[in-house]
Amino acid sequence: MVQTPMPRVKLLGLAGTALALTACSLAPPYAPPQIAMPSAYKEMGPWTPAIPADAAPRGPWWTVYGDETLNRLEQRIETGNPDLALALARYDEARANLAQARAGLAPELDIGGSATGNRQSADRPLRVGGATYYQNDTVGSTISYELDLWGRVRNMVAAGKANAQASAADVASVRLSLEAQLADAYLNLRGLDAQAGLLDQATSAYAKAQDLTEILHTGGAVAGLDVGRAKTQLQSTQALRTDVGAERALYEHAIAALVGEPASVFSITPDAKLPPTPRTPVSAPSELLQRRPDIAAAERRAAAANAQIGVARAALFPTLTLDATGGFQTAGAGSLLSAANSWWTLGPSLAMSLFDGGRRKAVVRASRDQFDEASAVYKSTVLTAFQQVEDNLALCNRLAFEARQQSDAVTAAQQTEALALVQYRMGAVTYLDVVTAQTVDLQAQRTELSVETRRLLASVDLVRALGGGWIPTTVAAAPPAAAAAAD
Repeated sequence: MVQTPMPRVKLLGLAGTALALTACSLAPPYAPPQIAMPSAYKEMGPWTPAIPADAAPRGPWWTVYGDETLNRLEQRIETGNPDLALALARYDEARANLAQARAGLAPELDIGGSATGNRQSADRPLRVGGATYYQNDTVGSTISYELDLWGRVRNMVAAGKANAQASAADVASVRLSLEAQLADAYLNLRGLDAQAGLLDQATSAYAKAQDLTEILHTGGAVAGLDVGRAKTQLQSTQALRTDVGAERALYEHAIAALVGEPASVFSITPDAKLPPTPRTPVSAPSELLQRRPDIAAAERRAAAANAQIGVARAALFPTLTLDATGGFQTAGAGSLLSAANSWWTLGPSLAMSLFDGGRRKAVVRASRDQFDEASAVYKSTVLTAFQQVEDNLALCNRLAFEARQQSDAVTAAQQTEALALVQYRMGAVTYLDVVTAQTVDLQAQRTELSVETRRLLASVDLVRALGGGWIPTTVAAAPPAAAAAAD
C-alpha cells in the first residue's frame, strides 16, 4: 500500500492558525498594587543623613559595628542555620516547579516497543479465520503538543516564575531576619557585659567603703547602723551582678542556636566594651519598595495570582492538541524495520467541556479573589514597612538625645558621690548620704549603658526595616534581587 502524506497546504494552514492563536492570553494586564507613597520620612533627625552613605555595605551590613566577633558569627549563619537551609530548599522547590511549567511549552516525545506472543480463542466472537497463534512485534513513537491558544501554559510559566522570585525574596528575608536576630542577641550580650563590668567596679568600691566603715566603727567614730548599710549596699550589688550573668547566659544560648551549634559547647568571651553606634543611612520611600525582601515577595505573589486568573479563564475554552504517532509492526514474519511494516497517524484533537455545573467559573472567581487577597497582603506589608522605619527612626533620634542627657546625669551623680564620701570621712554626713549617692550614681551609669544598648538595637532594627545596607548607585540601577535570582 502506498502511504499518502498529508497535503503541505493543510499542514502550513494548520501551523499558521496555531501561531496566530497562541499569541492570545486571558490573564488581565498586570500592574503592582497601588498605594500612596509619602515624599519623605517624618522621623528623620539631624543625626541621620538624607542620602545613603557610600561606605554603608549592602551585604555584610553588620560590619559597621566594627566588632570582629560579630563578623565571624554572622558569617556562620550561612552554613549553620537550619531555618535558612529550609528557605533555600523551598526556593529550589519553586525553581523546580517553574522548570516543570516551562516544559509545557515544548512538545512531548515518547517512544516504546513490545514483542508479544498471542493465542486467539476458537470461540472468539466475530472471529473470521486467522492463525490461532501469532506474534505481534511493535516499535513506535508518539509526539504530542498542546497549542497554547489561550495562554494557559504561558500563564502557568509566568505564575511559576513569579513564585520562584517570591521564594528567592523569602530567602533574602529569612537571611536578613536571622542576621538581625543574631546582631540583637550579640549586642544585648555585650550590653550585659558592660553592665557586669560596671557592677564589678561598683562591688570593689563598695567593699572598700565597707572596710572603711568597719574601721571607723571599731574606733567608735560611726554607729553600727552605718556598717549594716554598707553591707546591704555591697550584697545588693553582688546580687545584681549574679542576675546579669544569668541573663547573659540566655543570650549566649540564643546565639548558639542561630549559628547552628549546641548551647552546651558554645561560649563567647566577655568584653565590657560596647561597639560604637553607627550612623545608619536612610533611603527614599520609593527605594524602600525595591529593598525590602518581604515587600518584593508580596508583590511577586500578587503577580503570580494575576497569572493564575489567566490559567483559570483558559479552562473555559477548547484545548487543541497536535498528535503524531508512528512506528513499525509485524506479526513475526519479515523485517520489522521495513517500509512495508510502517504505520503512522497524524492529526489534531479538540476537547471542550460543555457542562460542569459552574465549576470552572467558580475557579475563575476564586482566582480573582486570590489576587485581591495577594494585593491586600502587599499593601499591608508596605504600610507595616513604613511603620517600622518610622518607629526605629524615632527611637534612634530620641535615644541619641537621651544618651547625651543621661551622660550629663552620670557626671553629676559621680560628683555627688565623691563629695558625699569626702564629707563622710570628715564626719559631716551620715553613711546614709553616702549610700544614697552611690545608689544614684550606679543607677545613672546603668541607665547610660542601657540607653547605649538600646541605641545599638534600634540601629539594627532600622537596618532590618530598610532591607539591609546598600550603596546608592546599586539601589537605583540594579534590578530586584529576587527577579535576578529566578531568571
